[in-house]
Parts: sequence; C-alpha cells; structure tokens
Amino acid sequence: MRTRAVPPAIKRKKGEGQWALGYREPLNKNEENKKNDDGLNVRRRIIDVYSKTGFDSIDPADLRGRFRWMGLYTQRKPGIDGGKTGALEDEELEDKYFMMRVRIDGGQLSGPQLRTIADISTRYARGSADLTDRQNVQLHWVRIEDVPAIWEALEAVGLHTMEACGDVPRTIIGCPLAGIAADEVIDATRDLREIHDRYIGSPEFSNLPRKYKTALSGCTSHCTVHEINDIAFVGVVNEAGETGYQLFVGGGLSTNPMFAQSLGVFVKPEQTSEVWHGVTSIFRDYGYRRLRSRARLKFLMKDWGAEKFREVLEKEYLGYALPDGPEPAAPLAHRDHVGVHPQKDGDFYVGFAPRVGRVNGELLGVIGDLADRYGSGRVRTTIEQKMVILDVPEENTEALIEALAEHDLQVRPSTFRRQTMACTGIEYCKLAIVETKQRAMDLMDELEKRLPDFDQPLTINVNGCPNACARIQVADIGLKGQLVVDENGDQVEGFQIHLGGQLGASFGKKVRGLKTTSAGLTDYVERVVRKFDEQRTEGETFAEWAQRADEADLK
Repeated sequence: MRTRAVPPAIKRKKGEGQWALGYREPLNKNEENKKNDDGLNVRRRIIDVYSKTGFDSIDPADLRGRFRWMGLYTQRKPGIDGGKTGALEDEELEDKYFMMRVRIDGGQLSGPQLRTIADISTRYARGSADLTDRQNVQLHWVRIEDVPAIWEALEAVGLHTMEACGDVPRTIIGCPLAGIAADEVIDATRDLREIHDRYIGSPEFSNLPRKYKTALSGCTSHCTVHEINDIAFVGVVNEAGETGYQLFVGGGLSTNPMFAQSLGVFVKPEQTSEVWHGVTSIFRDYGYRRLRSRARLKFLMKDWGAEKFREVLEKEYLGYALPDGPEPAAPLAHRDHVGVHPQKDGDFYVGFAPRVGRVNGELLGVIGDLADRYGSGRVRTTIEQKMVILDVPEENTEALIEALAEHDLQVRPSTFRRQTMACTGIEYCKLAIVETKQRAMDLMDELEKRLPDFDQPLTINVNGCPNACARIQVADIGLKGQLVVDENGDQVEGFQIHLGGQLGASFGKKVRGLKTTSAGLTDYVERVVRKFDEQRTEGETFAEWAQRADEADLK
C-alpha cells in the first residue's frame, strides 16, 4: 500500500512585535512593564512616596525598570566579583544606592550649572562624578531620599535627568563648539534645542522599543561620531551653497555592531525637528519589540535598507519628498577638541583631558572657577570624556593651561592621556565583569613612561563587558572585559582584544586566541604599539597597519 507524502509544515515567521503591523500585546516583560505604566509617571512616586519611605519600599518594576526614565540605575554592591555577573539576580547584585545620570544635551554648561553639579556631587554623591562618552555627568552613591532635592537643584539651573536612561530618546549629543568654532559647517544649537524642548519628556516617545541615540552637529571634525548613532544629522553644504544636514540612520555597537547608513537626503535646518520626529516615529511604530536583543533601530534598518527607510519616512510620516543631498566631508584626524583653538569671535577655546573622564565634585568646582577667571564661565563636555573652557582671550591661554595642569588637567596631553577611554566598569556597574577606570589610568600612566616619544594618534578603549559602552569595536585597540585563565590555570580578570577599528569604515578585528590578563595588559599594549611604530609607513594609521600586519606582530 502506497502512502501519501505529507508536505512539510509551513514555518510561520514570528511577529517582531511591531505596533504598525498590529502587534500591540506585549511580548516580553519589559514591554509589559511599559504598557502597564508610562515610565515618566515614576517621577511623582519618587517624590511623593519612595523618597519618604526608603529604598526597601520601591516596587521592583519601578526600581529596575521605570527609574531609568528618570536617569537612575541601582549600582553594583561592592565586593561582588565579575564571575557572579549574570549569575546573580539583580536584587543580589545591586546596592541600595543609585547612579544618577545628568543630561547635558549638546554638552553645554553654564557656570551656575557646573557649580550646581559640583555641589550635588559633594553633598549627595560622596564627591563622585564621571564624564561619559555621551556628554553626561554620572554621579554615584545617590540615596533615594535625596533625589527630590537633587532634582530641585538641577532644575533651578535648567538641568534635569529625565530620559537620561530607558527606552526613550537619550541625551542628544552635539558639537561642544556649536556656534563657536571658526570652521564649523553649521551651528546646530537651535535645532538641537528645538528637538529637546518639544519631545524630551513627551509621552509620544516615552515607549520606544529600546534606547534611542541622537547626534546633531555641523562640526568639521565630526566629533559626535554620527556613524554609530541611531539617528544623526551631519552638517553639509549642497550644490546651491545652502547649509543643512545629511541624515544617517541605524548605527549602534553593543554585541551586534552596525554603522549608520546615509539616506542620501538634504535636510534644511527648519525641517530638522520634523524629520527627527518622523524617524523616531518609525522606530516606535515599526521597531522590533519581541526580543530585547533585536530591539534597536539598527536591526530594522538592516532589514529594510536605506531606500525603503527613506520611502517610508517620506510617504508615511513626512508627506513630502526630501531632496537628494551630498555626503559630509571626511573627518579630521582628532575628533576631541583637545588643545587651544580659535573661536569665530577672536577668542579661543581650551580643551583639556581629565583621566578617562574621572573627576569629582571638588575638581568640577575648580574648573568652574578657572572658567570664570580666564574665560566667560562657559564650559562644555565632549563625547571623548573631555572638557572645554570657552571664550578665553589669547593672552589668557597659557595662564589657563598652567592653572589646569596644577590639577592634572592637561591641554597638551600625551597620546595615551588624550585617547584612552573607559566605561564605568565593575566598580559601579551591575553588567561589568572587570575593573576599568583604574586599570585604564594605570595603563595610560605606564605607557607614558615606557613610550615617552610616541606621538601618533592611537585610541585605546577599555570596556568592562561586551556591551561596548566605551566603543571598543571602533578603537585602534579595543579591550573587552572578560574572565580569562592565567599561566597558573586560575580564572582572573582580563580582556579580549579588538584591533584596528575605524569609525564608518570597519570594526576592529579579533585575532584568534588574542586575549590578555589584566596584569599582562600593559606589556601587551606596549609590545603591539612598538611593532606599529617600527613597521608603519609614512602617514599610515594604526588601523591600516593592523589590517596588513602579520598575526604574530599583533600578539
């Protein structure tokens, strides 16, 4: 008897939770929490309830979810080693203190704002303060009881922490020299401020699939690294001589790094806010919500491509076509604004390098005093964990340089001081596996001693886990924290090494088996930098050398 062949079952593709396609029911716990209550609503509970009843009274859904909408994360409990990261539940890892992220959109700080942050650090955060790679200031050791007083102080000078974290539009990064630099393509200050004032804190975008990072700049050095933001507006000049922006969409790093794609359009300054609204709405409506690991805009952009994305933006959200536009010019070698440079008005700005962004309340107060004494009081933060003092008359520049140096704030730093970056690390972060800040500072100091004459551009980015907060994949030497086995067979802190990353061009390559213990890190970096210095040709960058070098020379 012959049997009929049974056709294979049709494998139905799972929905990605896209609202625009009708998937409105939450497909994971995070989406359920957001549906249950808007994260913005937690502010009132913090002020009215939790600050009065204490840490133990906080609803877990607020504590580990909605608090982020107000710029608050629980920090790591001291003494828990990296081997327990990911193995323990949040309540076992977390301390009863918070990291608080102060938004500094565009990196712009007035003297009173800087002094307020300095005072809050001293009074409420045990003097802690870190400059982040998105122009924010992070404070630690913050008690829930003190949060309302901190907010009141910040808001009195025009600062806040709203949407500094969470599935929302994060801090909008901009050139710290917007409106000031003599060579900028366009001053993006007004456009950045309009987006902030219209949409930050709006329920319209308080439930995005995941975090959403914006860059907006007319800087010739491309200091906002538009290549790795969800949405970026980059200053250009079109054929008619008009200044505007090219639009990039879908950049991001973490465990699946992707560069943003140009949409090939020309955005007039007066259209910026509307176009930002359109792209953000696409992310809200079409973004993937089923899996957190695929919920960033870069995954939608990868699947759609730039042509379809532009078509949906124009037809469904803008209602008009954007003209084609030019691509931005190539960036300068350094994107950090360190050093002494002319302003449009004849004064100078002075950029200086703290040690991998680690400052404190007292030091921030000193910087404010120096900005008043030698400039106008205005200060800026950069996305390289650096700072800039504005409006310095030429005759004051050398005196300011000397005064900053007295506090180990260097205007003419070594390559290693200038271009070493580190994330928060295991000191405070619940996701971290290894220590980063002190490790990076020790590395920097030792390399200055061992290689005092090395003066080539070289970025060294140190990350405590795979999530790439310190942008390891686009560094010359990217160090991803993990546990490794040492020569004695013991499991110790160490790093996987990425080499030769280039923003917008290629991600750093991983050489098979190339890892180092934390103890052996300095010896490794010294060895590979010496090889580069010996073998490089005239004008060759580290990234170019790393792509052609023998594997033996990279180990």
